[in-house]
Amino acid sequence: MSERTQTENISAHDLEKCLKCTICTVYCPVAAVEPKYRGPKEDGPDTERYRLKNPKYFDEMLKLCLNCKRCEVACPEGVKIGDIIQAARIKYSTHKPGLRDWMLANTDFVGSLATVFAPIANFSLRLGITKKVLDTTLKIDKHRQFPSYSHEKFESWYRKHALEQVAYPHHVSYFHGCYANYNYPQLGKDFVKVMNAVGYGVNLLENEKCCGVALIANGLYGQAKKQGVNNIHAMRDSIKTNEAVLTTSSTCTFTVRDEYKALLNIQNDDVREKISLATRYLYKLLEAGKIKLAFRKDFNMKVAYHTACHMERMGWAIYSIELMKMIPGLQLTVLESCCCGIAGTYGFKKENYRNSQKIGVPLFKQIKEVNPDIVATDCETCKWQIEMSTGYTVENPISLIAQAIDVEETKKLNNIEKQKL
Repeated sequence: MSERTQTENISAHDLEKCLKCTICTVYCPVAAVEPKYRGPKEDGPDTERYRLKNPKYFDEMLKLCLNCKRCEVACPEGVKIGDIIQAARIKYSTHKPGLRDWMLANTDFVGSLATVFAPIANFSLRLGITKKVLDTTLKIDKHRQFPSYSHEKFESWYRKHALEQVAYPHHVSYFHGCYANYNYPQLGKDFVKVMNAVGYGVNLLENEKCCGVALIANGLYGQAKKQGVNNIHAMRDSIKTNEAVLTTSSTCTFTVRDEYKALLNIQNDDVREKISLATRYLYKLLEAGKIKLAFRKDFNMKVAYHTACHMERMGWAIYSIELMKMIPGLQLTVLESCCCGIAGTYGFKKENYRNSQKIGVPLFKQIKEVNPDIVATDCETCKWQIEMSTGYTVENPISLIAQAIDVEETKKLNNIEKQKL
């Protein structure tokens, strides 16, 4: 099936289900702050009827869409409004990605270089002169703070500990993603710690690539599909010997499970249900009585949980929330659902920065009112936006579980004999 046929199928399947109720526009974070954006109903199903007849009705202003999927969550008829908009961009846009788009989207290339020179890269990206140059030459807003890079990649750390994983009675594969690999390997280490404690060894996928969400957002669709095909092949091979492919990023999970097929025409039906967020997988194991968790008695923390947009689209926030509720010393506040505004690379761009920050204001206010010790979320770019805009530290729920877990007691509860490991 060609990209053209694929996008036409998305449109034909959903268009006539639209009730024209405009609830999607009410819930759209961009429409609330940007008068130039007509909203998901008009730019989605309404105008798609015309675009199908004549491509001249395509408007490059569709690039204002965050692809947050909040319109799809709100839609009473289940219309895939966000997919209609993104498919129209793939099919009709004549915009050619520039150097800025290429650099923001190629996280593996940039991350591989930055980790080699991490201290220099991190120092340079904090300098005002560097930010001014990036603002002037590449239109990356000077107010945006870049995430720090780690000198040691998670993959490098894992290779030193790979043999330790063999002895565990069960095994899963880990799609770690760019953030855990290049920016914050501690998340990957925390994931391994938790899975090992409940009796699961962790393997990495063969030749994993970036999930491609940034490539899709920046118009590099051919590269996104190539990397997606690579990842699905790797997952397919891995599932033959491991129970599941787990992730620690809500956006990576959503992209691989849903966007690959809907936007890139990558067939993943045979592996989709084996791809899961780590918190969901752990909760289901607990619910089925297959594992047990024990927590430290001295752990105390006030946590505010932010539901990332793609997490809400999957309907999986409940798993992270319920796991954190199991921690005796964790006082949890679940924040009202709000988009943080960054939308991956969207909020790095000069033309989007102001709107990105405006969108996030309701969330930032909530966090400051709760005044937690830590903010928790399953999305790494939400982390960057919240930390930059509020000053609060943000952690993935898996990292909080790793901090709170009593490893030895958990191993005893799960009958994992230390001497065999």
